[in-house]
Amino acid sequence: MPRKTVRRFMPDVKAFIENSALGRFKTTVNNSNLLNINRHSVSLAVYIGIFCAFMPIPGQTVLALLMCCWLGANLPIAAIFIWISNPITMPPMFYVTYRLGSTLLGTKPIALDASFSLDWLMELSNQIFLPLIVGSVLSGITLATLGYLLVLQLWRWKVVQKWEKRRDIRRDL
Repeated sequence: MPRKTVRRFMPDVKAFIENSALGRFKTTVNNSNLLNINRHSVSLAVYIGIFCAFMPIPGQTVLALLMCCWLGANLPIAAIFIWISNPITMPPMFYVTYRLGSTLLGTKPIALDASFSLDWLMELSNQIFLPLIVGSVLSGITLATLGYLLVLQLWRWKVVQKWEKRRDIRRDL
């Protein structure tokens, strides 16, 4: 990954840490990987962001930011990747994960006959909760791992390109 390109969009680390609004979280945020751009923190942030995007829970961003603080991943990049599940993509994404979970569990997907009552909603959530969670976790782990490996490979490819460019410059001198 081109570090200079990504760095243009990142906030200044020292200014962020010195912000008085952080209060007691200054020691937590003082981890250098939370805002710095390196291969490990960026690839881990992509993993966390994609995994949390597939979780059918409210507060995906909070979960991802807590995981970033715990594991030392890049906060802004993880927050960006969470937006894979935005209001437009969320219904088809969770429908596909529900179908995957029901297939894996061997249950028949339910037909939606809407009566829009609290009892209907509770019964519906009981029927779809387990297949949705199983499909979401499996999809999240699989796609997050692919994203993690892709970032590592792209990062390595970019570094090798720079090495070859330097070697060619030295050879021309």
